[in-house]
Amino acid sequence: MFAFFAVLSEDFRSPGGVANWLDPASTLGIMAVAVALLMIGGHFDLSAGVMTGTTALTVGVATGQWGWNIWAAIAAALALALAIGFANGWLVTRTGLPSFIITLGTFLMLQGLNLGLTKAFTGTVVAGGIASAPGYAAAEAVFASRFTIAGAQFRVAVLWWLLITVLASYVLLRTRFGNWVFATGGDPVASRNVGVPARRTTITLFMTTAAAAWLVGTILAVRLTSVQANTGTGNELIYIVAAVIGGCLLTGGFGSAVGASLGALIFGMTQLGIPYLDWDADWFYFFLGAMLLLAVLANRLVRRYAEAARR
Repeated sequence: MFAFFAVLSEDFRSPGGVANWLDPASTLGIMAVAVALLMIGGHFDLSAGVMTGTTALTVGVATGQWGWNIWAAIAAALALALAIGFANGWLVTRTGLPSFIITLGTFLMLQGLNLGLTKAFTGTVVAGGIASAPGYAAAEAVFASRFTIAGAQFRVAVLWWLLITVLASYVLLRTRFGNWVFATGGDPVASRNVGVPARRTTITLFMTTAAAAWLVGTILAVRLTSVQANTGTGNELIYIVAAVIGGCLLTGGFGSAVGASLGALIFGMTQLGIPYLDWDADWFYFFLGAMLLLAVLANRLVRRYAEAARR
């Protein structure tokens, strides 16, 4: 993908161009990695996108309307996200209902709360005033600063993305919890029979996805200093697409954090590469759909190979 756009556009392969397409890839990549872990564990979270908006709006309302220190607002947003993630995981493990249904309900509820409460607290659909909150300068340095490489300015979100990818890869490949994730996604009944705490693993994975949503929401809130009530709505499918493009099986039990990050990178390159070529931006969704279909077909072949290797 990089070679395709780089050959056709000099701006795309320039340091400034790289910084531009790494920006959307970074925030998407943070979420894609967390969603990939959840998919490896055999579940989906359709509330992941709108939850980034919920956490960002929490920061915006707490600072802009209630006058909180921004770090207190960020901590409150994290607590809220973890509570939502725990609720999703608990409901999935206790009811036995598909995670698709549980998190679809959460998605709809959060979408309504984001709009209704933002209007109730601010009188509009925007929560602003974040830049005037006490502690904003320090928060900006952590979540929204820039660094320079080869004369181009890169967002610090890229470093967060790399850190999350490395950490998730280590957990998956080097820890007992990583083994539990693969076992739970591969065969939850068999994993419980051999002593794997499948319920605890599932709840932890949902809370991990929620924590990633908090991080992305915080990055957006601190960077933009105002948040729209519909922030993040619809992005949950893009996170899943990035994870699938990166090699995660829809049936669970297989995938990697690095693959999900590569899927996010492909997304970022495609999203910005099309405008760099002066093509109609509407073609982006065609390319995204085509990549998803190819990834699903490739996943099917991988699954067949994996099943054959087990026999």
